[in-house]
Amino acid sequence: MSVRTRDWLKFVSLVGVAFVFGLLFASALNLTPKSRAAELPQATATPPAPIPAARSVNQLSDAFVAVSNRVRPAVVFVSSARTERTDDSQIPAPFRDFFQVPQHRPQIEEGSGSGFIVSPDGYILTNNHVVAGADRVSVKLYDKREFKNVRVVGTDPQTDLAVLKIDATDLPTIPLGNSDSTNIGEWVLAVGNPLGEEFDFTVTAGIVSAKGRLLSGLYHGDYQIQDYIQTDAAVNPGNSGGPLVNTRGQAIGINSAIASGTGYYTGYSFAIPINLARTVFTQLVATGHVERAQMGISVFDANEADAEAVGLHDIRGVVVEDFIGKGSPAEAAGIQQGDVITALDGQPVSYTAQLQQIVGFKKPGESIAVTVQRQGAGQKVYNVRLVEAPRPDAPKSLASRSGDDNEPVSSPRSSARILGVGVQPLSPDDMAQDTRLSRVSDFGGGMVVTNVAPEGPAYNRLLTQDDGYYDILMNVNGKPTRNWEEYRAAIKDLKRGDVVTLRIFRLPRQQDAAGAERIVRLQL
Repeated sequence: MSVRTRDWLKFVSLVGVAFVFGLLFASALNLTPKSRAAELPQATATPPAPIPAARSVNQLSDAFVAVSNRVRPAVVFVSSARTERTDDSQIPAPFRDFFQVPQHRPQIEEGSGSGFIVSPDGYILTNNHVVAGADRVSVKLYDKREFKNVRVVGTDPQTDLAVLKIDATDLPTIPLGNSDSTNIGEWVLAVGNPLGEEFDFTVTAGIVSAKGRLLSGLYHGDYQIQDYIQTDAAVNPGNSGGPLVNTRGQAIGINSAIASGTGYYTGYSFAIPINLARTVFTQLVATGHVERAQMGISVFDANEADAEAVGLHDIRGVVVEDFIGKGSPAEAAGIQQGDVITALDGQPVSYTAQLQQIVGFKKPGESIAVTVQRQGAGQKVYNVRLVEAPRPDAPKSLASRSGDDNEPVSSPRSSARILGVGVQPLSPDDMAQDTRLSRVSDFGGGMVVTNVAPEGPAYNRLLTQDDGYYDILMNVNGKPTRNWEEYRAAIKDLKRGDVVTLRIFRLPRQQDAAGAERIVRLQL
């Protein structure tokens, strides 16, 4: 091989080696050119993980749907009617021919509300004010069946509860939950017929916003039990008697009242705890009435001064204000005025409604251990033998008219909230039994002031039997208030800021003391 040929082969070899090293160097520096397609993101077969919050919301929504489907078939539409007959007997004889008033003219008063089935054989829970005083009660089911002339098994005005019965079997029901274990902040659904049949079987949602509410605007008598569940689920006239259910589909309350100055929902509504309703239901089905016990005391919630006086470190309990009737069991046991009751049978008592509920549903004749805190003496325990509480008469008028102002908080039976008072009509029997009421009788009647709201304009201006007096409202701004119709008409145009003139007849509780008329002016 010639020298020239060897040199050429060496040159080719060196070029090859250099090329190989060049490729390796470029690869190390990632200088290999990329195509446009390589710059695009590669599609993946695995979908993105679900957002936890969205998954939770969907689960809650599914729960609401399931509960609604479960409970709506057991909710009912309740309608009631009462026939009133009027005549010309109150028109003086010389003027009757001029007025041409037909005698015995029938007037039909109608109302409506809600209820729910609690047993397959047709027992229904609702509010007393939905059916109170009714001549006829009808029930329409979710499946469109209608039952006329429904039997009213029993009513309890004190708790605003009533039990109805329809003749049917294999009916859908709503199970009763445990209202004591219901927590503030829990989701709840309200089901009912707001504003009548046009919006029947409506479902609204909210949370339990408070428990143990005592509504001063609601009055049901001397032994009323009030321990309401507060919720922000929308409730309107016509919802009364419908169930408040939890996310397990259990009824934990019965919708009964709304906090409103207009008669319509403005933010909060109130339900009767189902544990209380269960007790009332059992007694009404068994006997047709509710039997309650009492200790023979009047009480009020303890305030800071009361707690300090008896040596409590926190503000709780109820103060014994006075003893009711002769031979009060509490007084006989050794309890004194001013004592602060802090527990019953070892169960803590923080406010009046708790005491009423614990005592009210014990049996007359039973004994209860009452723990009190006494000024200068510390804690003491007394065994009080309970007696039967008087049974109140059922109200004589209908309430809860759809679209009217007759939901309990804003109804005439409770109080004109703008006045801050509760009233009841004075019956002819009342006037006949007390000769001191002759002036009121001559006037045609009046409304007895039964309670006064501490936050209202009438506080310390109008008095009740707890103050040792009976104030009887005879007119408002010159308009008579002899019955519910006149009372509604007299207060319907009142508004905040008005100065209102009330004409009252003040009657002392002492039988030997005479009454007197008074003028009371209030700034609303």
